[in-house]
Amino acid sequence: MPRRELLLQLIESCENGRHLASLHSRLLKTGVVHDRRYAAKLTTSYAKSASIEDARKLFDELPQRSVYLWNSVLGSYCRERRYEQTLRLFKLMVSNGKSGEGKPDNFTVPVALKASAGLLALEYGEMVHGYVKKSGEVDMDIFVGSALIDLYSKCGQMGSALKVFREFTRPDVVMCTSMITGFEHNGSPVEALQLFARMAKTEGFVADPVSLITVVSACAQLLNLKLGSSVHGFMYRMGFDANLSLLNSVLNLYAKTGSIHSATNLFRKMPRADVISWSSVIACYVCKGATDEALDLFNEMIEKAYEPNEVSVVGALQACAAGCNLEEGKKIHALASEKKIELNVSVSTAIIDMYMKCSSPDEAFDLFLRMPNKDVVAWVTLLTGCAENGMAYKSMYVFRDMLASEIIPDAVAIVKILAACSDLGILQQAICLHGYLIRSGFSANMYVGATLLELYSKCGSLDNAIKVFSGMCEKDVVIWSSMIAGYGIHGRGKEALGLFDQMTRSSSVQPNNVTFLSLLSACSHSGLIEEGIEMFNKMVHKYHLKPDSEHYGIVVDLLGRIGQLDKAIEVIRMMPTLAGSHVWGALLGACRIHDDIEMGELAARHLLHLDPEHAGYYVLLSNIYAMYGKWDDMSKVRSLIKEKKLKKVFGQSVIEVKNKAHTFVVDDRSHQDTWKIFELLRNLEVRMIEEGYVPNVEVQLNGAEEFC
Repeated sequence: MPRRELLLQLIESCENGRHLASLHSRLLKTGVVHDRRYAAKLTTSYAKSASIEDARKLFDELPQRSVYLWNSVLGSYCRERRYEQTLRLFKLMVSNGKSGEGKPDNFTVPVALKASAGLLALEYGEMVHGYVKKSGEVDMDIFVGSALIDLYSKCGQMGSALKVFREFTRPDVVMCTSMITGFEHNGSPVEALQLFARMAKTEGFVADPVSLITVVSACAQLLNLKLGSSVHGFMYRMGFDANLSLLNSVLNLYAKTGSIHSATNLFRKMPRADVISWSSVIACYVCKGATDEALDLFNEMIEKAYEPNEVSVVGALQACAAGCNLEEGKKIHALASEKKIELNVSVSTAIIDMYMKCSSPDEAFDLFLRMPNKDVVAWVTLLTGCAENGMAYKSMYVFRDMLASEIIPDAVAIVKILAACSDLGILQQAICLHGYLIRSGFSANMYVGATLLELYSKCGSLDNAIKVFSGMCEKDVVIWSSMIAGYGIHGRGKEALGLFDQMTRSSSVQPNNVTFLSLLSACSHSGLIEEGIEMFNKMVHKYHLKPDSEHYGIVVDLLGRIGQLDKAIEVIRMMPTLAGSHVWGALLGACRIHDDIEMGELAARHLLHLDPEHAGYYVLLSNIYAMYGKWDDMSKVRSLIKEKKLKKVFGQSVIEVKNKAHTFVVDDRSHQDTWKIFELLRNLEVRMIEEGYVPNVEVQLNGAEEFC
């Protein structure tokens, strides 16, 4: 073999930078390193297996550089995602090309376009596109076209991408896949599927796993299980049934559409699985509320020595949160700590949510304080958890600290803090938050507007709620329903009915189940019995909406108020699903008012079966027995309360005095001004008796303090 060819092979065989540097040194000593072929081979070898800096240094020392050499160094920069250096070198190449050195070819341009896409540098990419058009030499190259489509897609310019695509009469599968992927990634799954369908009918087009992954992802975006299942079948016929990435995309489709059976069947039949496969099925179980199965699967994954990643751990933590499984949640927290992913933002946020859902806010705060980086989702999770654990006041402090940390809240955060503030019922706080969201540009957001309406309504300021409603340029069904609910909270049922009539007559908005729930509740609070029943009939017969258990509960309450207990029990029996405890509770309350002990016992039996730990139902049944002098039955019920050690949950009253909320329960003596409060109550009682008021004590139980 000639000496020259032997040296070239020797350079190519160097496995690492140290060997290459040693050979480079020997070539320098022999004086042949400036030979164009040796220099080119050394440069490309440095670029591939050693330091790009060494390659660039040698490259810059060469008196003449071929296009192949330029492409080699450019490609190395791009592979290492050093996109800015890639574009600077490309610019230098274009400049040198004017003086006779190698001009960019159909391998150079795609590298420059990829770097532009990596930086989302649309303007620079358009300049490269302009250069391509001007040169004319690589204008219709399929690789250049695919790179242009990828650039425009990643920069969200699908119009420009489609224009490039249409310039090619016979695009290959790579170009088609780039276009389909662009549509899918830019939120146009329908267009992605339509293009795939057209290309599938084109002669010579053969779908590959990459294009099918995009098609399945588009089906998942649309939650189109039927079409996705068809693609799954097509995938098998094409012989791609062992492609792991493609199978994982199908698993993701089944998970997002809640198809547990299909997901489990596919997962168990897969020839091999990875942690992504396990995570998808765990997410599917969590989505459908099968929390125990999700945790069993996660534990099986750990037992089979799969390394859990952030996604799988977050899925398992979500299962613990949904199932209030604190014990298992703590184990997963310990595992996350062991795997050094505990302080990853997504994992930490999921752990905080789990602790909050499991009524362990102290542990949640402890982790939150240790988090090195906190995004808006983490702050919102902590804020929401405080409200869910009866610490709405603490939510306000969390929100204040969030703003102090220069975290800009999004619409979700605003909705959550408004909801927390509504639990406090402090009007001045509501006004302050309203001012903040106006300054921050959230006043036009309809979800924020709906929550603000609810906030003002709960703070007792119906006038402010009406102002917010009137000031909104666009009103969707959520806004209308919130305003109807606001009127209902304030006992202004006729105004609620009037607003509903205005909505249906003067706007294109159609009422939904929530609208009718707000409307029925308003009728119930205002004593508009007949109007409420009429609205229920209109909901079913005119708007063809299916009532749920809450709607039926209010109807039973309405019928019970006018003593039509037989019709109420008929409504319960006609329900498409089993009546919940609130439905039977409404009937039991009506039975007490209208002295129907037989039906009251029937309602009580169902209630105690559905919710055996609810002390209030036992108390209500005891009161009914006491009214009829059935002391033995009353005694049995009271004995059950003692045996089960049940405690009645008292309702709370909140009043605002000088911008501060004061909370009270029955016989509350914890307030600092207790003696003044009770003195006022005694004075009121005396005046009430003087004016002829006679308290109703016939249903009060002796020893009622035992229920406290």
